[in-house]
Amino acid sequence: MSSLYPRTKELVRARKSLSDSPPSSPSPTAKNFRHERVSRLDSTGVEATADRLLGRTGSYTRRENRLASLSKQEEDLSPRDYKKMYEDALHENEKLKSRLQDSKQELVKIRTQLGKLTQKQDRISERSSVLETEKREKQVLEKRVTDMEEELKILTELKSDNQRLKDENGALIRVISKLSK
Repeated sequence: MSSLYPRTKELVRARKSLSDSPPSSPSPTAKNFRHERVSRLDSTGVEATADRLLGRTGSYTRRENRLASLSKQEEDLSPRDYKKMYEDALHENEKLKSRLQDSKQELVKIRTQLGKLTQKQDRISERSSVLETEKREKQVLEKRVTDMEEELKILTELKSDNQRLKDENGALIRVISKLSK
């Protein structure tokens, strides 16, 4: 690999400046030196040979690439159509506002449905509580009816017993009155 890149004064100067500069902030030539080393290690030798034949050095090619990328960035920044960007932003804002409005309307609709359902459920729970109290009242009334029916049976039995006793009492009075005569 070292045969592809002859040692030149530029490389020697780069090494000297590398040793002179502080380690925390490398100089631009030191960065170039490191970049050349990396490119030498990574390249297959085809590009390096083509550059050497054309008389270009690695730093020259890198400089061309850097200038080309800077000019592309400047071209990207300069011809912006601010009116179009503004209109696009307004259009996007309008879309978002309409979506927000739709979402709010849907939220209101869902809340009203929820309110109706909770009212319905409250009525159902009230009905169920009313039905439950009615069931209890019905059970109490049914129990009272059965108790009254039993009392009625007892009452009819007592009436019949009372009538029988009256008949016996009348018969005994007749027997006593005949005996006393």
